[in-house]
Amino acid sequence: MAETKTVVKFGTDGWRGIIADDFTYANVRVAAAAIANYVLAHEDATAGVCIAYDTRFGSRSFAKAVAEVLAGAGIPVALAVEITPTPALSYAVRERKAAGGVMITSSHNPAEWNGVKYKASYGGSGKPSIMTAIESYLETPLAAAAVKAPIEEVNFNPEYNAAIARFVDLKAIKASGYKFLVDVMYGAGRGVLAEIFTQAGIPFVEIRNEINPLFPGINPEPILPHIKATQAAVVAERCDAGLITDGDADRIGAVDEHGNVVDAHKILAVLAKWLLERKRWPGDVTRAFNTTKMLDRIAAKYGRRLHEHGIGFKYVVDLMLEQEILIGGEESGGVGISRHLPERDGLLNSLLLANVMADEKKTLGQLVAALQEEFGEHQYGRIDMHIDEELKQSAITRAKDGVADFAGLKVLRMETLDGIKFFLENPDCASKPNAAETWLLLRASGTEPLLRVYCESCSTASVERVLEAARRFVLQGSAV
Repeated sequence: MAETKTVVKFGTDGWRGIIADDFTYANVRVAAAAIANYVLAHEDATAGVCIAYDTRFGSRSFAKAVAEVLAGAGIPVALAVEITPTPALSYAVRERKAAGGVMITSSHNPAEWNGVKYKASYGGSGKPSIMTAIESYLETPLAAAAVKAPIEEVNFNPEYNAAIARFVDLKAIKASGYKFLVDVMYGAGRGVLAEIFTQAGIPFVEIRNEINPLFPGINPEPILPHIKATQAAVVAERCDAGLITDGDADRIGAVDEHGNVVDAHKILAVLAKWLLERKRWPGDVTRAFNTTKMLDRIAAKYGRRLHEHGIGFKYVVDLMLEQEILIGGEESGGVGISRHLPERDGLLNSLLLANVMADEKKTLGQLVAALQEEFGEHQYGRIDMHIDEELKQSAITRAKDGVADFAGLKVLRMETLDGIKFFLENPDCASKPNAAETWLLLRASGTEPLLRVYCESCSTASVERVLEAARRFVLQGSAV
């Protein structure tokens, strides 16, 4: 029988697969061997590797398998003794000056998925060059060490919890009298904010904090429809904000006091304005190509440079490692603050939102309203179109060839940094003071039959109208 090649493929953050289909112990060991070969060739292997895991089915057992492979190659391992948020692992890697870190998680994916994330020595996602190097070792045999390295069991959480608690003003948050709904979505963030709030005497309610690898009824992603329970609980418990973290707690979502979803764009904008105005820390601001242009206006007000980059947190990390960046983020809820880590951190950002509310003496809904009033109304929408490859490629080709208008709105210009973005002339926005630009972005997935369509405009009605025109364009070739 011919030998089958491994299905392991390292992407932006690592490799993921469906449990018992391609995410098997054999393939996890293949991924671990590639990481071990990379560490031995390019890092100080004697510094060791930190390994942690989330709440998913088999995560602890898969983490032990990775630990055994690395230790067998002579690389010392610090293995988590309990469920650990991804940013806590990243923090441990940097503070321990480890060679790297491995996180067993599939983040926000459905329950049947699991994955292997690699974290570099600086405490963040591996740069594209690092991930490419790891992947190059997938077919390379791993030599056994003469003496197996030790596997030390460690609790990474206390030091991380203390670090994020120090990063914010807990006394101010307590004094504000605000009450918070904490939703950990059955994920690795369970108990972290609860412990910090309890010790500080801050009122809160934590939901979906039991370990349930089935993530019943949801994907652990802090967006609709998966946060309907959060919306209801915030209102029922009379909270002033709902703070949500995804499956491995590196992404953030939020709900205001009325149960309205506060999207990642508004969260990023709230945090950026507060850091620039209140903290006055140095550094530029970054945003992904599909993220709100409100950030451009905020950065301009405070005299900071705005870096626009491709879609994916790896671009934020690259910039943070190269120059002074204050804050950077992406549409999916990943926000990084360089004074903490070059890494997404949903738990820290949840605390920071609470800190902003306390300092500004505003509920989350009031903060968003104030942003809209000062910088112009910005509304956002996205649709994911699961279509066959032929239709997907046809839509992209037609878009590249040029489109005169969408929904009767004239195309003013086109940009192609990461996907195809059309800026539209919108009379509805022209009549509003300081209104948002109207733009539409088509971006095809490189790995699956999926086309994502994004839009930002000056009103929800305008966003819906443009998205519907884009949907017709993709399916029928008409943008009317």
